[in-house]
Amino acid sequence: MSMYGANPEQLTSLGTTLTNQIDAVNGIVEHVNGVLENTLWQGPAKERFAELWHGEFRQTFESVKESLGTAGKDCTSRAEELRRVMGV
Repeated sequence: MSMYGANPEQLTSLGTTLTNQIDAVNGIVEHVNGVLENTLWQGPAKERFAELWHGEFRQTFESVKESLGTAGKDCTSRAEELRRVMGV
């Protein structure tokens, strides 16, 4: 028998996993910030990387965090709705 839909427990677990990954992304950002600030590095390569990091790269990380949060909440709310519909 084929299944259509989702397993509420697995969907809840996925939602939690996605939401928890926001902390991992924050950790990457904090680590790179710390290393970048505390590394003796001068010249055009450093300037270019810092420009990209504080602009485009950081914006990308923020988008990833937003997407993880949205997807995590969506999974959790869908799991709750499935439980309600299934009567569990």
